[in-house]
Amino acid sequence: MIAGNMSNLSSLTSTQLKHAADLKDKIEALNRQLNALLGAAQPAAFSPRKKGKMSAAGRAKVAAAQKARWAKIKAAKPAKGAAKAVKKKFTMSAAAKAKIAAAAKARWAKIKAAKNS
Repeated sequence: MIAGNMSNLSSLTSTQLKHAADLKDKIEALNRQLNALLGAAQPAAFSPRKKGKMSAAGRAKVAAAQKARWAKIKAAKPAKGAAKAVKKKFTMSAAAKAKIAAAAKARWAKIKAAKNS
């Protein structure tokens, strides 16, 4: 709200600045009264949030739980050395290849014939 008017502050006189400060104080007081009437919580003064620190025992419990989760996941997977069912790779017979090649040649011959005529 005031950020847009910050450039105008340098052009104000001292009495105008005092008047603006008084108005701002009155507005804040009215907001506090309105919040009190409406039952809204008053905004608390800024206080830096304290970070909770975990004890060594708590850290050990978390680590043990994570190790247990990984052990469960690894136990569910088959071992690396176990043979997997390998799907046979598809190979095309020579007759099928010849049939596709003949169809392609016929298609291109038709296109060239249409182009030349």
